Amino acid sequence: MLRTFKDLKVWQKSYKLCVQVYALSRQLPQNERFELSSQLRRSAVSVPSNIAEGYNRKTTNEYLRFLWIASGSLGELETQLMLSKDLELCDEGAVAPVIDSTAEVERMLKALIRSLEKKQQSPPPPDP
Repeated sequence: MLRTFKDLKVWQKSYKLCVQVYALSRQLPQNERFELSSQLRRSAVSVPSNIAEGYNRKTTNEYLRFLWIASGSLGELETQLMLSKDLELCDEGAVAPVIDSTAEVERMLKALIRSLEKKQQSPPPPDP
């Protein structure tokens, strides 16, 4: 039974992803600490934050809206991770597991979104 957003597996995984991104961003060259590092951290923080905020909203529509925002932030994060790898700002071996984590969170997030959308579309049970 879910009591808080912290019980959601997708929130837990996205929170761990955020911690991974912070660790990775410390490896960036000094001249990227306030550019790409800041972008990486903001998009990473946005994912679990929006999942949590949506969970605490009143309606399923609001929840879904925040889950889609989290999904957008996840896409932004993956793009920035790919850039850090392709521009050789971080070791590819260090970036690869973080990119793998983004894919895992994305699958979980999309599954949650599909589940909530499906529940919204199903008719309510008949009154007894």
